[in-house]
Amino acid sequence: MSLKPIADIGEFGLIEKITAICAPTIKPASGVVEGIGDDCAVYEHSPSSVQVATTDILAEHQHFDLLTTPPHHLGSKAISVNVSDICAMNALPRYALISIAMPQNTPVEMVESLYNGMAHAAELYGTALVGGDTSSSAAGIVISVTLIGETSKEKLALRSGASPGDLICVTGALGGAAAGLKVLLREKRIMMDHVQNGEPYNRDIMNNLEEYTEAIQHQLLPSARVDIIEFFHKHQIVPTSMIDISDGLSSDLRHICQQSMVGARIEEGRIPILSQARHIADEFQQDALDYALGGGEDYQLLFTLKPDNFQAIVEHRDITVIGKITPKEEGMTLNDIYGMQIDMKEIRGFDHFT
Repeated sequence: MSLKPIADIGEFGLIEKITAICAPTIKPASGVVEGIGDDCAVYEHSPSSVQVATTDILAEHQHFDLLTTPPHHLGSKAISVNVSDICAMNALPRYALISIAMPQNTPVEMVESLYNGMAHAAELYGTALVGGDTSSSAAGIVISVTLIGETSKEKLALRSGASPGDLICVTGALGGAAAGLKVLLREKRIMMDHVQNGEPYNRDIMNNLEEYTEAIQHQLLPSARVDIIEFFHKHQIVPTSMIDISDGLSSDLRHICQQSMVGARIEEGRIPILSQARHIADEFQQDALDYALGGGEDYQLLFTLKPDNFQAIVEHRDITVIGKITPKEEGMTLNDIYGMQIDMKEIRGFDHFT
């Protein structure tokens, strides 16, 4: 019997198979509002409120490298990427459970620094670290964070609510995380070349990279957009759909389009790209637009709104309208700065298995 490797179907093909197996376990009376397929699972908490739950893994050598990632930064990022999923539901974070597996020779001081980073981020987001699990690992550190958030039923935003005519919006600037990763990987290669050739190297690489500080910070210390959710709640704004940008603008917009059964048209000239990402892309002879569309790990919010809500966001300096939702048959397209229309179905973001 020939066995099929996961790489043949990719991460999202695997998720589809897992979803088909898990779906029958969700009974009509279970209180589950949304299962697999959104940024968080959603279940009823009271007649007027829901809780949202997410979990995320950071695995050494897959998501981070301790040669370029300080433990304190890693701990902060582990919390932020989960809080970002909570925000994508138009909810606010409440409680976190942390599980970690590590080799037996891991220094205690490193673990303390890691958890100090988690605690610092949790305090910033108003999140309580309430438990978890620890285990040994045969190879590398693995961190898993489960985070619970809350919102009212009326404020809940899913990926499945977009309709033709809705505005497509993003927060912040994109491409910074991918650009920062490019710089860190280059510095790692230089470091390894020095080590292999027996040459001295300054291991405190962050001090050598001041001109790239902003992009590196986007990679190592992303910030979940709790401030945007607080703005939405204050001004009674409920996005018709929302997702956080973890895999890249193109892939995450595709998730909204698939769940909402719609198409999308975005304008290249409207996509906010981090200025430093443009400089880094030029240095690597690449296109910063590719960093924004497929780089991932920006952890900004991508959402849709009814046109009637435009006035409510127009004066927010960190929200940009980049396009409109279209009928499904029109597909996903990008109008570039030269007026050409590009089919976005071939622009892929991060996939763990391909």
